[in-house]
Amino acid sequence: MLRIGLIADPHYADLPPKINRYYRESIAKIRESVNRFNEAGIDFAVELGDFIDAADAVENEVAHLKAIEAEYARLRADRYYVLGNHCVWTLTKQEFIANTAAKKTHYSFDKGGFHFVVLDACFRKDGVPYGRRNFDWTDANVPQAQRDWLEQDLRQTSRQSIVFVHHRLDLADQYAVGNAPAVCKILEESGKVIAVVQGHYHKGDYKRINAIHYCTLTAMVEGQGPESNAYAILDIYKDGSLRVDGFRRQCDYTMTIPT
Repeated sequence: MLRIGLIADPHYADLPPKINRYYRESIAKIRESVNRFNEAGIDFAVELGDFIDAADAVENEVAHLKAIEAEYARLRADRYYVLGNHCVWTLTKQEFIANTAAKKTHYSFDKGGFHFVVLDACFRKDGVPYGRRNFDWTDANVPQAQRDWLEQDLRQTSRQSIVFVHHRLDLADQYAVGNAPAVCKILEESGKVIAVVQGHYHKGDYKRINAIHYCTLTAMVEGQGPESNAYAILDIYKDGSLRVDGFRRQCDYTMTIPT
């Protein structure tokens, strides 16, 4: 029914490598993924956050963002964005939107008979949005207003739904959304969400909790050379079953709908 390209955590920056993160190589890595997506004829792509890393000045960060966006824009399909904490460490959310094809930080859309939701967990516990180094990366939350919107959005659709978010919803640790239980309660009670696709945790992971699949993509930035790249194509079948076809370091997953 649908074919979706997925990338997570490129962390592009014109910086030397650090802690196994080869920031400059993300340009070539995303170029490879876009070429693969174009060849596969995907319907759309989603980057799952941390598109860029941290620069020392706004103008340098904007230059990094424009450079990686130029590669992503080679995609011959619609492209979508999930906001990650590194995206707004130096920039504001408005500056990120202004320099990409993103229009909002949380939103939903329909394609191919399915409903898709993008969440923004880049808020402190007190509800203040991330921006200009005003946060601790372990303090990520989906605020009440966005949760109210999510509940209403899922109530209004009759379609099986997939949620994209940067921070994890399937854990209770530093990589997770702080109020993940409140978010997951909405997803589960809707009876419509079949999967959550997320990033942030660079090793990647998979869990199934209360009939919802949680697929965490492997980070693109980790490791040197083309062989260390990581990205995926998500195929969605008519019955709502899913297959993640991983490339390079990304694992494959087959996710069926529980009977």
